Amino acid sequence: MSTTDTDISPETVLYASPAAASGPKWVETPVAYDGILLAGFGGPEGQDDVIPFLRNVTRGRGIPDERLEEVAHHYRHFGGVSPINQHNRELKAALEAEIAKRGLGLPVYWGNRNWSPYLEEAVTEAAAAGDTTLLAIATSAYSSFSSCRQYREDYARVLEATGLGETVTIDKVRQFFDHPGFVTTFVRGVTDAVSAYVAEGIAPEKIRVLFSTHSIPTADAQRSGPRDVDFGEGGAYEAQHKAVAAFVMAEVAAAVADVEWELVYQSRSGPPTQPWLEPDVNDVIAELPGRGAEAVVIVPLGFVSDHMEVLWDLDTEAMEAADEAGIRAVRTPTPGIDPAYVSGLIDLVEERLKGTPKSERPHLTDLGPWYDVCRPGCCENIRAGFKPVAAGLRP
Repeated sequence: MSTTDTDISPETVLYASPAAASGPKWVETPVAYDGILLAGFGGPEGQDDVIPFLRNVTRGRGIPDERLEEVAHHYRHFGGVSPINQHNRELKAALEAEIAKRGLGLPVYWGNRNWSPYLEEAVTEAAAAGDTTLLAIATSAYSSFSSCRQYREDYARVLEATGLGETVTIDKVRQFFDHPGFVTTFVRGVTDAVSAYVAEGIAPEKIRVLFSTHSIPTADAQRSGPRDVDFGEGGAYEAQHKAVAAFVMAEVAAAVADVEWELVYQSRSGPPTQPWLEPDVNDVIAELPGRGAEAVVIVPLGFVSDHMEVLWDLDTEAMEAADEAGIRAVRTPTPGIDPAYVSGLIDLVEERLKGTPKSERPHLTDLGPWYDVCRPGCCENIRAGFKPVAAGLRP
């Protein structure tokens, strides 16, 4: 990361604990947090929820219900139920168990951006219990508007809407894309998948590994991460994914064999005239036989659990693409509530409780450890402009 450790701006961070309020990149002062805010995306839990949920997701964009129905059929295929809320219930319970195991005594409050339980409910519940110094964990590992800054906007919006902005502070753990607890789960999954193919007699040069993540508008990707660092055409979002994938494949090469891989994208939802990150996972799968591949490992690198984009876009559409191409395909697990992942998230909490110095924070790529306090202009939404945010320097 080609940047200095000096602060970019002396401006005060909104809604922050005193240790984070001045905007240091890494908060190396212990903070006595009294609650964890688990922030999720949310999802429908029945057929009647689907369109109202999609209205929430697309609020402010003026998309008519007829167009929302084009996406709704993904949810309706599974009875109108997204698995994401149940995954977050399980994650909340797993985090609580790990917190109890370590004797940290911190309650976990869970709230979603787009469906019940909403973030407003979680923050109000925490404040009513007297837990006003909160540390947020968003269920997203990477830097972009939708995976980081939008959550920070939500924290600020909720504190304003509830009138709790004078009494509640919300910091966040650093983006954990290259934390060992997160990455280890993918190393294990890809190693197992490649090993299984090799054991069946498929030569390593006939295997391809596709690391898949959610496509985003190219303009958003270019603005992901701090504005004073050049991460390349795809911004920090693409650079982070590629760095993690490279680490995973180096581990696979050491354990099994050297296998070709690439980063691909899925779940594009924008108009055809708007550039989004490419290539699409299904397009690449269709090309693999022509490149000499007989088997593919699909890795949901951009996802922390098996929510709709995994179940539909990968387990349904990508598998159909592989079948049509006549090649073997397997999809590796998401972190879910893997013990290594859960433990890693609480390691991130303890970093902030203890004020762990940057030099002692674990990370598996040269991009980390990522910032505790987001930098000015980080992950701008070019279409909507800058809004008030927590856990980061303005704008």
